[in-house]
Amino acid sequence: MSNESILVILLVGLIAGWLAGKIVSGTGYGFVADICIGIIGALIGNWLLPQLGIHLGAGIVSSIISAVIGAVILLVILRLVHRGGRW
Repeated sequence: MSNESILVILLVGLIAGWLAGKIVSGTGYGFVADICIGIIGALIGNWLLPQLGIHLGAGIVSSIISAVIGAVILLVILRLVHRGGRW
């Protein structure tokens, strides 16, 4: 994996984690956790969306959208687990 691809993954993870934190308000995990949530969300989004038959296309914008969807799903699950099933 090249340095450029690592930088792109971190950038997409940062943007997706930040956006997901804004969409699912009240989480506030911090800067590093937002990057981790965004990267894990990107993995979730890139796996889940094609399984559902949703194809967003290629490019950085579709990667960010897919990562945000995955990160929001991850944040909702984390929030439900952390609060004992209450929203």
